[in-house]
Amino acid sequence: MALTPKQERFVAEYLIDLNATQAAIRARYSARTAASQGERLLRNVEVDTAIKAAMKAREQRTHITQDRVLQELARIAFFDIRRLYRDDGTMKDPHEMDSDTAAAIASIEVKEEMERSEEVDEELEDQPHGGALKRRRGNLVAGYTLKTKVFDKGSALQLAMRHLGMLNDKIAHTGPTGGPVETITRVELVPLKK
Repeated sequence: MALTPKQERFVAEYLIDLNATQAAIRARYSARTAASQGERLLRNVEVDTAIKAAMKAREQRTHITQDRVLQELARIAFFDIRRLYRDDGTMKDPHEMDSDTAAAIASIEVKEEMERSEEVDEELEDQPHGGALKRRRGNLVAGYTLKTKVFDKGSALQLAMRHLGMLNDKIAHTGPTGGPVETITRVELVPLKK
């Protein structure tokens, strides 16, 4: 059985953020009942099959797989800050860094440190539309300050540990045999006074 146009829209919207309620709202289901509609649609076999097929197609199209995401996570989690520097202690230029090191860097900020000069150069620069622009140069670059920000290693390790099942965020309430917890309820019947 084919999906209705509204169900097809839900599938497309669900792939955006994997939020069934928001997908139902964006697919023009009633905002008041969107939570229950989204839940119902996810249980629908045809909708579920369409979502899985669309996710598989997106994975092939973008080449973003679970393995690739885990590899990128591992690059951050196992990053060693010493790989940013040369043997003499100076920081490597980005083109000198290996792929694993470059992947762990969130940003590099370069700040010029200026030094005032007593001598001021003035120069007239011809402009394409005619006339000239007077340029004054009186500061000299004294050096650079580099700020390197790396991605959060702790968060990356935590995500990897959660994926591997090393962190158990859910508390299982089971009995000693793994089944449900057995409870004993004592009921005492008291005769009614007349």
